[in-house]
Amino acid sequence: MGIAFDSTAERPPHIDVILNGLDRYNPESTQIFEEYVSQQCEGRTHDIYANLALLKLYQFNPHLTKDEVITNVLVKALTVFPSPDFSLALHLLPPHILTPISASSALPAAGDAPLSEAVQKLNVLNNLLGQASYSAFWSTLDSDDLYADLIADVSGFEELIRIRIALTISQTVREIERSVLESWLGMQGESFEKFVSGVCGWAMSGSVIKVPLNKENEAKGTIVRENVKMEQFSRVIRRAYEQTA
Repeated sequence: MGIAFDSTAERPPHIDVILNGLDRYNPESTQIFEEYVSQQCEGRTHDIYANLALLKLYQFNPHLTKDEVITNVLVKALTVFPSPDFSLALHLLPPHILTPISASSALPAAGDAPLSEAVQKLNVLNNLLGQASYSAFWSTLDSDDLYADLIADVSGFEELIRIRIALTISQTVREIERSVLESWLGMQGESFEKFVSGVCGWAMSGSVIKVPLNKENEAKGTIVRENVKMEQFSRVIRRAYEQTA
C-alpha cells in the first residue's frame, strides 16, 4: 500500500485521525490544529495539509480566526520555498485581507488592517524568494521591525531560509564568488564560514566557494538524433505534391 501524497512523517497520530475523518470540519478541532501549528513553529517541522485544514476551518468559522496563527502558518510556509505552500495558504484567506489597504475604497474593519499589512509584507518576502532575489530578501527582512515580530514564533527561521537558498544554489552552480554568496545568505565572517563548511559541506578556495558535483548541477552533453526513414520522406513529398495539384 502506497503512502498518501498528503502524509507527513512528523505528524502526530491524533492529527492524522482528524484529517482523515469528519472532525476535519468540526469547529472544535480548531484549537487542536492551532496547538499543532505552535508545535511546528517550535520543532522546525512543517505540515502544510494540517495547516490548510485549519485555514479552511477559519473560512467556515470567521469568529474563531486568530491573526497570529495565520501569520505563523504563512511564515512556516516561507521556510519550505520554492514549494507552492505559501500560495496555497494565501488563497484560503479572505479577499479583504489580500487587498492592499491603500487600494481599498473603504476603511478596513477593526482588526483587519494589522493582519492585512502583515500578510502583504510576508507576500513581499515570498515574491523575493520566488524571484531568487536573495540579497533583497535579507535587506527587506531587516528593514522593518514588523518582520522581526512576524518571524519571532518560528524557531530557526533564518537558518531554515538559508538552508533552502543553499539547496537552490547547489542545484544550479558549481562555483560562486564568496561576496555573492555572502549577500545571498545574508551573513559574513566566521558565521558564514561555519555555515558554508559545516552545514552545506562546501569547500572554500580563496574568494571562491566550490559546490560539490551533483546530478542537478552536472553539465551533460546532449546528442539529438533524428531517425527518419525513407518511406516517411516519400510520404511527406507525396503530400506536398497532392496539395499543390
